[in-house]
Amino acid sequence: MDEYIDIVTKEGKPTGKSQLKSVIHQKGFFHHTTHIWLYTRTGNILLAQRSAKKTICPLLWDVSVAGHVDAGETVVQAAIRETKEEIDLTITESDLKKIGVFECFQDYPNGLKDYEFHNTFICELKVPLSHLTPQPNEVKSLKLVTLSEFEELLENSGNNNHFVSSNRAYYNIVLTAIEKEVVSKPSNRINYELGKN
Repeated sequence: MDEYIDIVTKEGKPTGKSQLKSVIHQKGFFHHTTHIWLYTRTGNILLAQRSAKKTICPLLWDVSVAGHVDAGETVVQAAIRETKEEIDLTITESDLKKIGVFECFQDYPNGLKDYEFHNTFICELKVPLSHLTPQPNEVKSLKLVTLSEFEELLENSGNNNHFVSSNRAYYNIVLTAIEKEVVSKPSNRINYELGKN
């Protein structure tokens, strides 16, 4: 889908202009995306395998839900919409905890210029994995991994063809934020510690 996206400056500020997503990626205009990392209270992280139809990093595992912020849309509105569209999960603004905005400016061999600001949220997953329905054009598969499994996969991301290895620093920030959230609540801490043993 070639939707309109708002163009921002290299500092992430609005320019008042928008353009088709295809043009934004062709010309290398800066723009905003939203990332939602879903975790369980027992210390698991939901990973999504990118569809084989993706032009960038097909079939690699990545953030639970991600997408572009449409023209005129807030990052929170985009987060709620993308979560419903990609995995058929309904969330609300109060479910989202923002952990930061991260620059990801990359050029790809196919000529695509992806200069994004990832507005990143963590969100507790309160339903079983079986209740989620991946949107085939976006997501091939879903899985839950423990925090320690996530860390191990990340450690070997240079040769295991699992994560997008160039995003390792970003993944570490996300892992730390989720770990703090899980262990900050007494009932979660017990479950997390049991899961580690």
